Amino acid sequence: MPSLNYHHLLYFWAVAKEGTIARAAEVLGLAQPTISGQIKALEASLGEQLFARRGRNLHMTETGELVFRYADAIFTLGEEMVGTLEGRPSGQARRLNVGISDAIPKMVAHRVLSPVLEESPPIRLQCQRGPSEVIFDELLGRKYDLVLADRPITVRASTKVFNHLLGESGVSFFASAAIASDLKGSFPGCLDSAPFLIQASGTPLRMGLDQWFDGVGVVPDIRGEFTDTALMKEFGRNGGGVFAISSAVEREVVDEMDVLQLGRTDAVVERFYMVSAERKVEPPGLQSIVDRARTNLFGSHVAA
Repeated sequence: MPSLNYHHLLYFWAVAKEGTIARAAEVLGLAQPTISGQIKALEASLGEQLFARRGRNLHMTETGELVFRYADAIFTLGEEMVGTLEGRPSGQARRLNVGISDAIPKMVAHRVLSPVLEESPPIRLQCQRGPSEVIFDELLGRKYDLVLADRPITVRASTKVFNHLLGESGVSFFASAAIASDLKGSFPGCLDSAPFLIQASGTPLRMGLDQWFDGVGVVPDIRGEFTDTALMKEFGRNGGGVFAISSAVEREVVDEMDVLQLGRTDAVVERFYMVSAERKVEPPGLQSIVDRARTNLFGSHVAA
């Protein structure tokens, strides 16, 4: 296996950070042709293209993004090491790339991840939402350090993964004032024949809701099915129908969305996981996220 030339990697890292070869040349104090040549040499040694040109701009390829994350960790740690030996802070924010399942309410994601912004030394948080299966694959492909999801990941191939259960809660039901005024009877009977916005088939919460409806003898009028919880809530706040969200954030839903809470049940359980894949260096803030979510967000609802 060929050895890695760290000078070549440094030049690639600088271009990826600065966005252009010209700006990287200014930072490094080198000529642009020198940097271009060194990056081509790195691509040749790796056998992969790291940049693709679109018009006049350079964009990292998928492999380039993967190499950049490793390079960023390598050189950021190097700067921290030098700063520590000199008795001064490095001044470099650590990066934490988090994939968030569309099934996770944004309010839950915010409360789980916001403590990261209070960490010292600082952590730069980067978040992206997507379908669970997609972001799980991207976690294994090292695009993300962590994934916040409503289900654990199953072990695949030789990759070692860790499912950190943050907690669980029942679900609460909400509706706009206009929808609520048309409902008949008390909860949960009022949901019978009520217009309902619900999570997509196959999701853990949808399966739990379907079983609960059968158990209480309720047949809602399904008006919409959603993979994206945020979009479902937006339809709900604008009178599209009743919707169900984790009871852990019921107060925020009522306060921020101007909807009415119809009732809640603990017979339907929604679980939240922080999923990580084995790395040489543990993602920054991981243990803090898990501990604070279990203590402050879910409290006694954390399962054994």
